[in-house]
Amino acid sequence: MKLFLLEPIFGDDGEVHKIWNPWFDKCFGMVVRAPDEKRAREIAAENAEQEGSNAWKVGYYSKCTELTGLDGDEGVVMRNVANA
Repeated sequence: MKLFLLEPIFGDDGEVHKIWNPWFDKCFGMVVRAPDEKRAREIAAENAEQEGSNAWKVGYYSKCTELTGLDGDEGVVMRNVANA
């Protein structure tokens, strides 16, 4: 299995897409263990907060970077959530 870091895409102005606004009750990043990027995005979408699953499924809203992984079962390793 591989590790993937999923994060919002920030624009040149430092802002994220409106799906991450307002900031509260949103997840702003996850580390997911999965066999490939497609599955990593699916797992992230299944674990979305108020930003919604499309935030993680669609490459326009988020980036998915492969990390050096260790052995283990697929699933979320880390989530970055902002709750109010």
